[in-house]
Amino acid sequence: MDNKLAIYNTLSKKKETFEPLNPPHVGMYVCGPTVYGDPHLGHARPAITFDLVFRYLQHLDFKVRYVRNITDVGHLENDADEGEDKIAKKARLEELEPMEVVQYYTNSYHKAMRALNVLDPSIEPNASGHILEQMSMIKKILEAGFAYESAGSVYFDVAKYNENHPYGILSGRKVEELMATTRELEGQDEKKNSFDFALWKKAAPEHIMRWSSEWSDGFPGWHMECSAMGTRYLGDQFDIHGGGMDLLFPHHESEIAQSVAANGKMPVRYWMHNNMITLNGQKMGKSLGNAISLEEFFTGVHPKLEQAYSPMTIRFFIMQAHYRSTLDFSNEALQAAEKGFQRLMAAIEVLDKLEANGNAAESVDTGKLKKKCYEAINDDFNSPILIAHLFDGVKTINSVNDGKLKIDHKNLSSLKELYLSFVTDILGLKPEAESGGDDALTAQLIETLLNLRREAKLNKDFATADKIRDQLIAMGVTLKDTKEGTEWSL
Repeated sequence: MDNKLAIYNTLSKKKETFEPLNPPHVGMYVCGPTVYGDPHLGHARPAITFDLVFRYLQHLDFKVRYVRNITDVGHLENDADEGEDKIAKKARLEELEPMEVVQYYTNSYHKAMRALNVLDPSIEPNASGHILEQMSMIKKILEAGFAYESAGSVYFDVAKYNENHPYGILSGRKVEELMATTRELEGQDEKKNSFDFALWKKAAPEHIMRWSSEWSDGFPGWHMECSAMGTRYLGDQFDIHGGGMDLLFPHHESEIAQSVAANGKMPVRYWMHNNMITLNGQKMGKSLGNAISLEEFFTGVHPKLEQAYSPMTIRFFIMQAHYRSTLDFSNEALQAAEKGFQRLMAAIEVLDKLEANGNAAESVDTGKLKKKCYEAINDDFNSPILIAHLFDGVKTINSVNDGKLKIDHKNLSSLKELYLSFVTDILGLKPEAESGGDDALTAQLIETLLNLRREAKLNKDFATADKIRDQLIAMGVTLKDTKEGTEWSL
């Protein structure tokens, strides 16, 4: 079967499918990070998952426009339109401008993505840079009768929308269930129903990030940004929308309702959701206080880590599980991934030096392996099965190298092309020397010195603490002491 057709078939089997995919180009939108803290392992999973999709579609010669947003405004502390803006809260605590927080953690996110060999998206828009587009979409929803203004805020009328369109088409939620289970929160009496969500929020006097609108000085709701930016860069309807499973409801469900209300059509043909990473069975995330930053993984400086783990080990670890499955963190699992990755890289080194040692009649047939690899990746981007097939090929490579199997020039050339395509181009794996190993060592040494400085300060040995600080600055390390510890950059 043609591989492009196979991808259409695997996508069309998804329960979230709305209509067949048949464009000349592929538009893909993925919900990116909310940049108010250091990127952690939970950020790595969607980035690597959709990097795999992006890489494979390009491998099939699709022209892909990949949009991955940066959330830098409007994401409040819970999904009920309550609490403080996460970035504004960080800015207040650190006595910084909100955009300083945004820039710092965006840079941190990009640094981690480069280390993980995640390709840059085609477009990376910021929510704060698309306020006008969000206002315009809110006006269209109001004009269509699916939203209402209340006390300077604008809310989406879920019950009204549900009279004409089924709300919950993605998540399976029913409005009747929402009425029974959604709790009333203090200060939400301006809503018709507690499950209505904000399209625009009037800013409280102390709120830092605000824009002038015809409704009030305020800011857009969190769900609005993706609908507006997806429409802006990919049109009223595009092919693939991705993100974490935790975004399925209410974020992606709200996106669908907003877009249908504004544009009159389903916004997305195929939804893809990666599952969560867990720690001892509990979701790993900043809000739960159990997140381990990627920098801590790369340096090994965290009480739950037995050692440092390289970016490629992290990438390989994440792709050893299917993106729809939960992935539980443990040192044992990462150490096993490290060994597996090293074994795969060692086999590729052997393959690069391998020479044909037989004729066509006695040669191994690498065509079967190639067929299995494509079948795996075409089966809902099944990376663990693909990796298993590649390890079957490792046995073949080592057997040829040991003289136990014969291979001719044609099959050897095919085998080398196969591993280049699948390991390097599609899985995005590369030798540690090329993946920031030296950077990880440098970071580990800096963290060690900072730990010594912290101990010196606790012991009131300020002379030693100042000496370490001065030496780091002289080496080109920028230090910033905060309430949460010392942040550094080169």
